[in-house]
Amino acid sequence: MSVLLVGISHRSAPVSILEKVAITDADRPKLIDRMLTSSHVSEAMIVSTCNRVEVYAVVDAFHGGLAEVGELLTKHSGLPLPDLTKHAYVRYSEAAAEHLFAVASGLDSMVIGEQQVLSQIRGAYASADAQQAVGRTLHELAQHALRVGKRVHSETGIDRAGASVVSVALDRSQQVLGPLAGQTAVVLGAGAMGGLAVAHLSRAGIGRIIVVNRTSARAKRLAATARSSHGVEAHSMELSRLTEAMAAADVVITCTGAVGAVVTLADTHRALAERERASQVERPLVFCDLGLPRDVEHAVAGLPGVTVIDIETLQRDPAAGAAADDTAAARSIVADELAKYLAGQRMAEVTPTVAALRQRAAEVVEAELLRLDSRLPGLADPERDEVARTVRRVVDKLLHAPTVRVKQLASTPGGDTYAEALRELFELKPGAAQAVAAPMELSSISDEHTAIRFLGDVSADPQAIVGGSEIALADDFTAGHRGEEQGQTA
Repeated sequence: MSVLLVGISHRSAPVSILEKVAITDADRPKLIDRMLTSSHVSEAMIVSTCNRVEVYAVVDAFHGGLAEVGELLTKHSGLPLPDLTKHAYVRYSEAAAEHLFAVASGLDSMVIGEQQVLSQIRGAYASADAQQAVGRTLHELAQHALRVGKRVHSETGIDRAGASVVSVALDRSQQVLGPLAGQTAVVLGAGAMGGLAVAHLSRAGIGRIIVVNRTSARAKRLAATARSSHGVEAHSMELSRLTEAMAAADVVITCTGAVGAVVTLADTHRALAERERASQVERPLVFCDLGLPRDVEHAVAGLPGVTVIDIETLQRDPAAGAAADDTAAARSIVADELAKYLAGQRMAEVTPTVAALRQRAAEVVEAELLRLDSRLPGLADPERDEVARTVRRVVDKLLHAPTVRVKQLASTPGGDTYAEALRELFELKPGAAQAVAAPMELSSISDEHTAIRFLGDVSADPQAIVGGSEIALADDFTAGHRGEEQGQTA
């Protein structure tokens, strides 16, 4: 069983495609349930953020799993298969783990180094775990990824500037509005991104915050947090009063996660009309649309005096990068942790073989002791017990060195061959060891846009998409160590 990743992100697709593939919190449980009913998927987790959708599935066959995940995303998004495959990327086994580690570290974020993605991965894992969709494989992968992300943020300066999509968007808004001190902001959405927006606005010295949310209780809580934790004037409004809130605002930050547009052209027209009636001075209005799908109707950007800064705009912002040295240090940590993770997985895979070997030895000892009883029926219990202890000590000493050594060797590349040798040499039963401890597949899919072509051709040869040499992290931190794919069936 290996991990298959099928994803679409800001790196591979325009916002228009991301909007269609976007998976809401309400959608996620239903999609995971569908995956678990498929024939090739045994575990599943979906990471969905404002600029990515990634499906992690534990599959028993690459082609079958890829076809099932691809079909799921095609039906959910309504995109024709060619449009989906054009923008999607695939990672498999080792490369899937490496990619998740890079994502958790903030290396694959639109704004390099942002920390919010760490909580989003944690939420994705918790959601899948609550559905009992997480087994040993995804549990170990997700937990290790979270540890990698924490290590990167604690040991490098990748987030020293507090970089995030919100901070970059606010920097862009100040180019239009000037300093935010004394101005009014509307935060539309009271989730994690809304909380981040409140924190950044407070640090920027905003004069007043109006929190608007579909659920008024959550809006009130976030406004209370802004007052108590950040000392800024803040209150909440119901979504029905959005036009009134926008009329009072200088900047509106939207991050609702809604399926359709929340800020319409008509709403904005009415808000601008109210602003004109209230003041003779023309004031610019800036929307920071951080939602995916977009919260602000596209036509709003064409209104005079209105500026819309959305995800697509932020993709082109040079401030979205981190210092080269910090990025290189983070990538080095990802590579180091990937090696540790893979070594641990290899060692775990050989453990059942070692257990089967010891079980086989114990069976031989017991058989010989029974034979001794039949040959020497008059042997006293003390003497028999001493003979039994002696035989078991001899067997334990003979097995100690090879079992310790095979675990050490298993942590090295190609270490699975030593477990196979044990199974062959000692004629271990397939049910006792081989079926449980079959070598973990460590091949990877090397090209993020090529592999998913096989969604439409599950009979294709996996050798066509798996290379035979290693690739450095320096050029593509999500690229896997390419190796010949072994033991996979379509």
